[in-house]
Amino acid sequence: MSGETMLSVEKIDVFYGASQILFGVDLAVEKGRTLALLGRNGAGKSTTLKAIAGIAPPKRGSIRLHDREIAGAKPFAIARAGMGYVPEDRQVFPQHTVEDNLLIGAKKGPGGQDFWALKTVYEVFPILAGMKERKAGLLSGGEQQMLTIARTLMGNPDVLLLDEPSEGLAPIIVQAIGDLIRKLRGMGVTILLAEQNMHFCLGISEDAAVIDKGGIVYRGTIKDLRANEEVTRRYLAI
Repeated sequence: MSGETMLSVEKIDVFYGASQILFGVDLAVEKGRTLALLGRNGAGKSTTLKAIAGIAPPKRGSIRLHDREIAGAKPFAIARAGMGYVPEDRQVFPQHTVEDNLLIGAKKGPGGQDFWALKTVYEVFPILAGMKERKAGLLSGGEQQMLTIARTLMGNPDVLLLDEPSEGLAPIIVQAIGDLIRKLRGMGVTILLAEQNMHFCLGISEDAAVIDKGGIVYRGTIKDLRANEEVTRRYLAI
């Protein structure tokens, strides 16, 4: 990897109360690339994304967006700096319409960019355009996942954090979410994707990191990871 680093995480330690969850986690995501953070349940994937988003601030270490230190900043300040976070549990506003959910997330990016306006979102997410007046609570799980991703993009982030986007969805919907992430990658969106399913990440991400027991145990390309039987067998149960 030799491009511009958009997101750099260096030696972060994260605690929940007295329990340490992350131990010196290091990773970096380059501009326009997708990094898959892979690991079993409880390995520390979601905590890593929450630390970056400011929800679980690290006790030690550095998190830099571009060249700006964001470790310990409030979540709203991190969002304004250009971080977009799509949580594992989606968190749509169920009594509001699809379009209202999108408008709730609308803001210009840190450099004043306004690429992700409603018109663009509806072009990239045509399924949402056809149900813009429907209450979000009436959508299927897959539709809510797409809505949450679209709502986050409405904030014009520089980096998109996706936490387990395929979890709990039917295979045909998982394929549609994969197609969407490929489309976003093709548009130059920088993505950090937390996932259990390596096969889902093949063809979606260029780069990979594997986390186990709160520490990074592999960094490299997704292609090299797929060929590394020892790592996949030991840490991903493939």
